[in-house]
Amino acid sequence: MKQKVKSYSKMIFQLVRSLHTGPVCRAAESSLLAKLRKKTGYTIANCKKALEMHNNDTDKAEAWLNEQAQAMGWAKATKLAGRTALQGLVAVKFDKNHGALVELNCETDFVAKNDKFHKMIEDATLACFKFAHTHMQSKGPVTKMELDSEQLGNLASEGGKKLSETLALFIGSVGENAVLRRAECWKANSNDVKIAGYTHPAPTVAGDYSAGKYGALLAYKQANDHEDIGKQLCQHIVGCAPRKIGDKEADKPAKNTDDETCLIFQEYLLDPSYTVEEILQQNKVEVIDYVRFSCGESVEANMPGVEKQPLDTVQTMQ
Repeated sequence: MKQKVKSYSKMIFQLVRSLHTGPVCRAAESSLLAKLRKKTGYTIANCKKALEMHNNDTDKAEAWLNEQAQAMGWAKATKLAGRTALQGLVAVKFDKNHGALVELNCETDFVAKNDKFHKMIEDATLACFKFAHTHMQSKGPVTKMELDSEQLGNLASEGGKKLSETLALFIGSVGENAVLRRAECWKANSNDVKIAGYTHPAPTVAGDYSAGKYGALLAYKQANDHEDIGKQLCQHIVGCAPRKIGDKEADKPAKNTDDETCLIFQEYLLDPSYTVEEILQQNKVEVIDYVRFSCGESVEANMPGVEKQPLDTVQTMQ
């Protein structure tokens, strides 16, 4: 009798084992593995381990993978934090009354061309743009806020994670240092003030978001009976790097036009036969303010005319 029980038990064990190791089961597990790999982007070995640990529960496996990646990302980010990162991109997003300009740095130009890097700076720019829409109080014709690396990292991305957490994951995946360096958030406080943005090299298809090595935001007024030249003025600012708008009464043109640093006295980039001042007069434009980023440039401690907010202000504005 005992021999029969042992024999039946062995048959049942073999049957159950065959069900779990048969072609149908292996195909199902392979499908789960492929889906998890595609969704998360993690290695096949890690995805397989996660599924085995959580009995093929993809939700639990994904959560575990994210936890591991986050921990590894923070560890690697801490280890690489001291390494120089001056490559990268500048990105801009704007509408008629709001604008965001962001710089994200990395160590090599190779990583700056990575799709994940482009996704990282786009997420950061969208977070700043949302911040400009929802958390900036009206003050003067244009409210401007400068965010440093720590404040920028504290903003929430679309998924709810802080940008600093998303950055740590990115650093862990690419294996080199990256820095959310700085950002500008702008809000126009009246209907007659417009905001325009531009990055260079310019994208193939023009839109309200772009990224390049240089970028600018411009706040200006222009009569409605003239063609809008906000983008063209941004192109000039990016290309000619004026240090200030300039005042006809207080400033004088430089003797050598190549040394000119006042915007109004510079030769207009798109038509050097005119000065910027002449273009502004012809098109009934008043420049209120502008800011220009060049990727990797040295940054002044305080940017003139920009309100520097304490970190806790940004922390509470989620």
